[in-house]
Amino acid sequence: NSCHTNGRRFTLSLAARIIHDTIRPLTNATRRCAIIVDDSLFSRSRSKRVELLARVFDHVTHKYTKGFRLLVIGWSDGNTFLPLTFCLLSTAKEKNRLNAAASSVDARSNGGKQRKLAQMEAPAVVLSLLREVRAAGIPAHHVLFDTWFCSPSSLKAIHDLGYDVAAMAKKTSKVRYLCGGKFLDAKEIYRANKKRRGRSRYLLSVEAVATRKGESLVPVRLVFVRNRNNRKQYLVLVTTDLSLSEEEVIQLYGKRWGIEVFFKACTSYLRLVKDCRSVSYDAMTAHVAIVCTRYMLLAVEERENTDNRSLGELFYLSL
Repeated sequence: NSCHTNGRRFTLSLAARIIHDTIRPLTNATRRCAIIVDDSLFSRSRSKRVELLARVFDHVTHKYTKGFRLLVIGWSDGNTFLPLTFCLLSTAKEKNRLNAAASSVDARSNGGKQRKLAQMEAPAVVLSLLREVRAAGIPAHHVLFDTWFCSPSSLKAIHDLGYDVAAMAKKTSKVRYLCGGKFLDAKEIYRANKKRRGRSRYLLSVEAVATRKGESLVPVRLVFVRNRNNRKQYLVLVTTDLSLSEEEVIQLYGKRWGIEVFFKACTSYLRLVKDCRSVSYDAMTAHVAIVCTRYMLLAVEERENTDNRSLGELFYLSL
């Protein structure tokens, strides 16, 4: 329950040490490593007195429930995923916040800063956490995320931090791109251009400029990929790294799946939600840090036992 212990800094420092000392020696220098951003529901549906408890939307049941959004930023080289830092998001809307922050916590302390961060908008929290990751020296040049964070302003902000983005674009009329001298959304771009024939991995590739309210922000490439689950539909990938080929964009975005496995393992096997019944925001943050640490130890053990270049595999073969 201590508000002076910084669990997020601990997980970031531990992950950086593991990456540099254990994972990087087993990873080819030419392999593209990526930072992955995603969130998951941290449900406290039966709670009443939990600090900063909020009504959050569950994208699985499509209903509102009581709890938090666990925002996680992780790192992957394509084989091993490691959680770097996180934030238990409450809500920036006061009407959806069921309980306030503890008034006894000094706003200048680590606990006070954590509570302030939890009540910010999710895009602003992501940018704050990415600055911490960059300051820690995590080796990665690309940031991957799903449609929930993919807006032109976010692409611009992350690009200004020094990262390139590979994300799933929204197929909505509210997001427009400057393409061929016209402001078009993703669906209009798809209809206006000739698609590739045959069994190509992608249907269409177009260079455009992401815009917001008619203002050009950052050059992007849109890659239209056929949906494997429904051949009549398509997905749209967007990247700010114009040096990547279409196949490289698809391959790079595929590394985002590691964070989905992380959430599944933490929820089903490491008891991310069920093992913490504290009403203190500091205690919940410490619990998430412990779960992330356990996952990192398991990830290192799995890598050393399966990678042919690891010392553990040499001992295994000599038996």
